[in-house]
Amino acid sequence: MTVESTAARKPRRGGGTKRASARKAPARKSGEPELVQLLTPEGERVPHAEYDAYVDGITPEELRGLYRDMVLTRRFDAEATALQRQGELGLWASLLGQEAAQIGSGRATREDDYVFPTYREHGVAWCRGVDPTNLLGMFRGVNNGGWDPNGNNFHLYTIVIGSQTLHATGYAMGVAKDGADSAVIAYFGDGASSQGDVNESFTFAAVYNAPVVFFCQNNQWAISEPTEKQTRVPLYQRAQGFGFPGVRVDGNDVLACLAVTKWALERARRGEGPTLVEAFTYRMGAHTTSDDPSKYRADEERVAWEAKDPILRLRTHLTAAGHADEAFFAELETESEALGRRVREVVRAMPDPDRFAIFENAYADGHALVDEERAQFAAYQASFVDEGEGE
Repeated sequence: MTVESTAARKPRRGGGTKRASARKAPARKSGEPELVQLLTPEGERVPHAEYDAYVDGITPEELRGLYRDMVLTRRFDAEATALQRQGELGLWASLLGQEAAQIGSGRATREDDYVFPTYREHGVAWCRGVDPTNLLGMFRGVNNGGWDPNGNNFHLYTIVIGSQTLHATGYAMGVAKDGADSAVIAYFGDGASSQGDVNESFTFAAVYNAPVVFFCQNNQWAISEPTEKQTRVPLYQRAQGFGFPGVRVDGNDVLACLAVTKWALERARRGEGPTLVEAFTYRMGAHTTSDDPSKYRADEERVAWEAKDPILRLRTHLTAAGHADEAFFAELETESEALGRRVREVVRAMPDPDRFAIFENAYADGHALVDEERAQFAAYQASFVDEGEGE
């Protein structure tokens, strides 16, 4: 089984009504956020009256596929982080800990849906069939994107915080005008929810009944600021003020993310307008490789969330249910190693960035100040002695 042959596979929605477990959903402890959960941190399947229908009929093969998606996405992410530390990439934004939110929601999309990501949606890109090595060119500085957005209906990464939600809303308004049977999904973080662009997109989406799902990955840290310094209410409740529904889902539960996103996308396709999905998860690593979370975040908090690891959760469930054996995990480990090697080889074969490209596209007709800055930079570069000279 190759990475390329299954990267476009999507779990299907079953047609049955049988519940996977007769257990009652665990009671929410005092102080815990209200959220949709189908798989507990201990890997036990629990029912949900509203969302079970969206994962009923999911097969063991599809569950293994979700696990494979998360494992390979995490391996790719770890490889990219290592390559940045080795000087091969200028920067990297890790998704560590957010695999379930991205794989679950990504596999809920249809081929004709359109995705607007931020700069961290490596798992969603994987689900959309984007070769993971194509994500690295921009972070190496050799291109401005790396893939054709229309080839996979997956837009280029957006660095400007929150602006992609406006792009998604405008696109969704166009989809509605065209009468197309598709939906749009926009990804952003809890920090971006404080941006004016995001709130403006909520207004337009609600007024024009746009078929868009706003998927907020609340990893609880907008770089160094906790969520409680951004909002007085849970983020999903903000949707009420704009006139459309919001729901909070366990962002470390891949089944719940799959089910809730399917529901929201189907709602959009039926012409019922936008939905805000808040995936309550945790950023296990740094905001980017230029960040040091130990300066503002307690280790005890991270350790507590490690026990809710989305990959370990599904592995426990697969093993307990007899859906996967050690041979499956060993084969996946071999595939993971092969992916890591391929990523390293591709990145190291990329050209070095053009150091002067930054000056080329500032003004269409040139500018005296830019010309002066280019000359100063050229003189600075020329001041370094090439390797081997002067010996």
